[in-house]
Amino acid sequence: MQRSKTWPRSICDEAFGPRDAHVDPRTVIQDFHGRLVYARRVRVLARHFAEMLPRNALVLDVGCGDGLIGRLILDRRPDISIRGIELFLRPKTHIPVSRFDGKVIPYCEKAFDVVMFVDVLHHTQDPRLLLNEAQRGARKHILIKGHNRDGFAAGPMLRLMDWVGNAPHNVELTYNYWTERRWRSAFSQPQLSVREYRRYLGLYPIPARWLFERRLHFVCALDVKR
Repeated sequence: MQRSKTWPRSICDEAFGPRDAHVDPRTVIQDFHGRLVYARRVRVLARHFAEMLPRNALVLDVGCGDGLIGRLILDRRPDISIRGIELFLRPKTHIPVSRFDGKVIPYCEKAFDVVMFVDVLHHTQDPRLLLNEAQRGARKHILIKGHNRDGFAAGPMLRLMDWVGNAPHNVELTYNYWTERRWRSAFSQPQLSVREYRRYLGLYPIPARWLFERRLHFVCALDVKR
């Protein structure tokens, strides 16, 4: 996997003062981002997914990280069950998590009611490959939180948000953002249909929402036809 570059000294010094030789600037950025952005984001996304999941569903969270969003969904929806798969296993997770290779979902066909992706598909070279894997593994639905490269300066803005949110975790950054039109083209398959599509999620408070949200984010629910 590609490793992220270290944070430039000038950026860190201007934002946080002179850099301590023993402090990793990425840790500083991670803490700053976690306090101001991450906590709200996971709560908001958990609410959207909890509203979309069918009753008593068995759910697979692909690329789940530490599983915190899954845990927050369970707090809202104790009727469902969630487990995750992740390329890099964390020492502690909020839900049961197994390792996978980033390409093939390591479960048999139709093993889950729902397969979900939270800000995962744009980290792949071709999102359609994992989308096809989700079709194989899901009996009922596929849920996706993704990005749309639509609107003024959408590409640079998404790259900035991706870098700030993921570079401290050494996540591979492919910056593979699709437009809404391209997403809908990928969804227009005989086995899939769009059940619900949400553009305005409330991930950020006003006024940050006007800059960082706009039409750049979406959550959708796809029906998998048998």
